[in-house]
Amino acid sequence: MNYIFGVIGGQSAGPQPTGAETVQKLCDRVASSTLLEDRRDAVRALKSLSKKYRLEVGTKAMDHLLHILRTDSSDTEILGYALDTLYNIVCNDEEEEPEENHQKQEDDMGIQFTDKFIQEPDNVTLLLTLLEEFDFHVRWPGVKLLTALLKNQCAQAQGIILVSPMGVSRLMDLLADSREVIRNDGLLLLQQLTKGNAAIQKIVAFENAFERLLDIITEEGSSDGGIVVEDCLLLLLNLLKNNSSNQNFFKEGSYIQRMKPWFEVGDDNSGWSAQKVTNLHLMLQLVRVMVSPVNSPGGTSSCQKAMFQCGLLQQLCTILMATGVPADILTETINTVSEVIRGSDVNQDYFASVNAPSNPPRPAIVVLLMSMVNERQPFVLRCAVLYCFQCFLYKNHKGQGEIVATLLPSTIDANSISAGQLLCGGLFSADSLSNWCAAVALAHALQDNLTQKEQLLRVQLATSLGKPPVSLLQQCTNILSQGSRVQTKVGLLMLLCTWICNCPIAVMHFLHNQDNVPFLTGQISENLGEDERLVQGLCALLLGICIYYNDNSLENYTKEKLKQLIEKRIGKENFVEKLGFVTKHELYSRAAQKPQPAFSTPEHMLFDHEFTKLVKELEGVITKAVLKSSEEEKKEEEVKKTLEQHDSIVTQYKELIREQDSQLKELKEQMASLTSQNEKLQNTTTQQLSQIQQHKDQYNILKLKLGKDNQQTGSQADGAHVNGLQLEELSQLREQLEDLHRQNQSLQTQLTEKDNVISSLQMGVPSAEGSTSENTEILREVEKLKAQLQSQTAEITQLQTERQELLGRCETRATVPVTGEDSGYTEKIAELESRLSTQNTETQKLKEEVKALLESKESTEKELASATSTVAILQAEKSKLQKEVQDSKKEQDELLMLLADQDQKILSLKQKLEDLGETIEDEDDLDTKDQFDDDDDDDEEEEEDDDDE
Repeated sequence: MNYIFGVIGGQSAGPQPTGAETVQKLCDRVASSTLLEDRRDAVRALKSLSKKYRLEVGTKAMDHLLHILRTDSSDTEILGYALDTLYNIVCNDEEEEPEENHQKQEDDMGIQFTDKFIQEPDNVTLLLTLLEEFDFHVRWPGVKLLTALLKNQCAQAQGIILVSPMGVSRLMDLLADSREVIRNDGLLLLQQLTKGNAAIQKIVAFENAFERLLDIITEEGSSDGGIVVEDCLLLLLNLLKNNSSNQNFFKEGSYIQRMKPWFEVGDDNSGWSAQKVTNLHLMLQLVRVMVSPVNSPGGTSSCQKAMFQCGLLQQLCTILMATGVPADILTETINTVSEVIRGSDVNQDYFASVNAPSNPPRPAIVVLLMSMVNERQPFVLRCAVLYCFQCFLYKNHKGQGEIVATLLPSTIDANSISAGQLLCGGLFSADSLSNWCAAVALAHALQDNLTQKEQLLRVQLATSLGKPPVSLLQQCTNILSQGSRVQTKVGLLMLLCTWICNCPIAVMHFLHNQDNVPFLTGQISENLGEDERLVQGLCALLLGICIYYNDNSLENYTKEKLKQLIEKRIGKENFVEKLGFVTKHELYSRAAQKPQPAFSTPEHMLFDHEFTKLVKELEGVITKAVLKSSEEEKKEEEVKKTLEQHDSIVTQYKELIREQDSQLKELKEQMASLTSQNEKLQNTTTQQLSQIQQHKDQYNILKLKLGKDNQQTGSQADGAHVNGLQLEELSQLREQLEDLHRQNQSLQTQLTEKDNVISSLQMGVPSAEGSTSENTEILREVEKLKAQLQSQTAEITQLQTERQELLGRCETRATVPVTGEDSGYTEKIAELESRLSTQNTETQKLKEEVKALLESKESTEKELASATSTVAILQAEKSKLQKEVQDSKKEQDELLMLLADQDQKILSLKQKLEDLGETIEDEDDLDTKDQFDDDDDDDEEEEEDDDDE
């Protein structure tokens, strides 16, 4: 201990040891001491020397310090000293301002020690484990050490943490620490951890990072907060930028809605602090990350929709029109609004309706265009306004029409400033940057819109007093020929190329001026300086568009004559070479990278992003059009016509095949529906047949049961109520029953005779002429038999009615008590009961005989109808008898008729299918009706057999 204090305090009497020797002795003490206090003091001494003797401590003590972290993990104090020492070794101290070479050496030293530390992945895993220790003296230096490792060797450290179990989750717990120092340093650690690693970014996002960060931003005061808000925003940018998965998660978690309060700036916009400007700038960048043009179209569109629905776009437009907003915030807000409305119809329509708080109110678009064409405005602000106007017109035909309409004579309002007037003013002003911006803005109003290209041809400009007005197209070419600056020429040439591209009418108007073609050929053929090469290339592009989209309506400037002119005045190879100057320009590739115009100086504003797409599309086709000879063009035209004819024939056949396919599809659908209907009807018929059979069985059972009940009920009722019956009434009833029995017997005899006659007819049916009289007699006898049966039925009905009346009277008499006067009739009553029982039995037998007679009558009628089927005279009577039989099955016949109609439809549909070439293998459906007819005939035969039995 005294030795250590002597080293630290410099109290040694002998020669002073060097720093390396002191570090070596301390390392030996750390390695050899058995007491924890001695090791703790030695590590504390190494910590104090680690900044001054960084190289010596890092070289000799790192292994011993790592050993301390593993073995003395129970003592938080020595762990804190060891972690602080390691941090001093690998961290590059940024507080001091040393010389550049010394700083480079320090950085290299920190990277070397970092490499040594992470060479063993277990060291990083050990450090992650130590971060779970809640003690401040362990957790805080551990966070700082891991942050330094990530700064020096980010990729290697990220890989180790990614494969470490629960590594990212342990670091996310730092955000929940109640100590602000650890939480804030944890934010810095997560910033380094999430740089350029999509996998870690996804894990951090799904560890509920968005919720925690937004809560911290709200707690710290949003845009008015301090450096902590800035750190949270930087971490959010790391998680969302170029990470579609996290962007989708952020949108679906409804976190976009929580961004709206960030932009609620007050009315007093004076005195913006530097931190507030930084915070708001990062917040605007965060909004732009969600709607960036480089994102997937679907994700960008959904985010734009969410921003409009939650009111975020409205809040941004409020900042856009507010006063006192710093210039850099206003510029970034314009860029943010640009990307929020880009390609979104709803957002573009809303932006068109925004008015500036002026008197009188002016549209926000007009106010922004006034800033764009004003040369006193900052350059970055003018670029932002141009980008906003481009995004407003992107895929917005409605907005393009509204801008062009402000230039047409019928819609010009002399009392107000319109967007078209501002663009024309900027197009012809003395400021070349205004010329370029106005030309590009007007070109975007014509992008992919043939209607507006033709409408813009109607615009007439008054150049000076006393001179007739000239068209806008002609005025642009006049300015080109006056020797303007390169930036102005490039802007006007881009406007003209966009204007006449894919518009033969505009090409005809351009060629109609006799000076335009000589000017272009003269510009292309001259040997100009390096700055004018781009103008030559654009002139070649414009002339090539005049050839490619020429409809040969002007005799002097047909395709062939223009190509001959190029060959004579310029040369085809020279023309193609000059055309290639456009794409070879260094600023061309820079403009083609992203839609936003990003230029370091105004002189570099030469190319527009959308125009680079047009050049890429036209360069190849123009080169082919110029190099082809007239014979090749004729051959190509012939081949093209042949192909067109072939295509038309193929199209016709395709349409015919489509029609046939649709018809076939309809027929198949109809067939399927009819088949399903047929199956349903078959099922219904089967169910109804089974129900009918069940009803028949139930009817027979009830019939038998009713007969028994009638016998029992009749005997009981007659026995119970016989007290009041008169002997005369009983005798009359008996006589009537006997008469009925005799009549039934005579009727049965007659029916037997008719059965014999029918049997004789079945044995041999005579001819129609010979059997006429005999058949007539049979019919008469049948009619008589029918009449007798009807009379007999009526008599039975009347007898039953009288019997019911008698029973009713008996019931009335039965309610009266029996007196002594009636006791003499006891024997008579017993005799009457026996006789009545006998009569009831005879009556029941008579009923059964009548039923049998009725059944034999029906069978006789059926046999007679079948026996006389070959006789023409009896056909009418046969039909009547069959109709009477079929009346009992009316419901079944209707179903059979419906099935027959459906079968007929199915037959016709199958016939159509056969005509169309379809093969039909299953013919069972065609016999459905015959099968049901056969089943019906079988049922009739079974009934006849039952009747005979």
